[in-house]
Amino acid sequence: MDRHRVSTGSEPLDTILGGGLEKGTITQVYGEPGCGKSTLALLPMITCLRAGKGVILFDAEGFSVERFRQIAGEGAEGLADKLFIYEPFDFEQQGVMIAESEQLIKKQSIELYVLDSATAHYRTELGRAREAQRKLASQMMFLIGLAKRYHFPVLITNQVYIDPESGEFRPLGGPVLQHLSKTIIRIDKLDGTRKAILTKHRSIPEGSSFEFEITGEGIKKREARSRSSPM
Repeated sequence: MDRHRVSTGSEPLDTILGGGLEKGTITQVYGEPGCGKSTLALLPMITCLRAGKGVILFDAEGFSVERFRQIAGEGAEGLADKLFIYEPFDFEQQGVMIAESEQLIKKQSIELYVLDSATAHYRTELGRAREAQRKLASQMMFLIGLAKRYHFPVLITNQVYIDPESGEFRPLGGPVLQHLSKTIIRIDKLDGTRKAILTKHRSIPEGSSFEFEITGEGIKKREARSRSSPM
């Protein structure tokens, strides 16, 4: 593994990312509810914990201990010793806790920083759109500073809204998250499967993708279906 990247715990996901999550940057995963965002966040967390490295998780989605144990398998309780969970109750506290987390980073060997989701509390602030954008930008800029200073990747999951004009799902956070996320992956729900699509990357063309199924162990790549030869 490239020393400038951290494995996602999924070979096909590492492949479309050019080797894994890039340190010093934000990688964003977005998609509609139930598409598998939290599972894709759990995989690199468990990979880092198995390597004896610390992981910081900001949980706004409701951390599933059962799902963690299911994917981690035997020894899950021991792995959790290096998982540091913050549970902010609103968007204001999320910003305060992000700032305070630097004290923990100074004491622990942190390999990965995860926000699942970065915009769950932000959504409640949308009545004050300009102030919400300012707070979001401030939080993300602080995170980028931490990522660069302590050399780890930041992985955020992002919620979506339906664009009234196109009827399509769009990521929350507007230009703030679009600009500050150096890598973005969209998860589409298909008929019984999911599709991970690279929509932004600093050095890889957009459009790389793979289909997968959510399993007890995490995810499983779905092999491309062969086409019948024309008669």
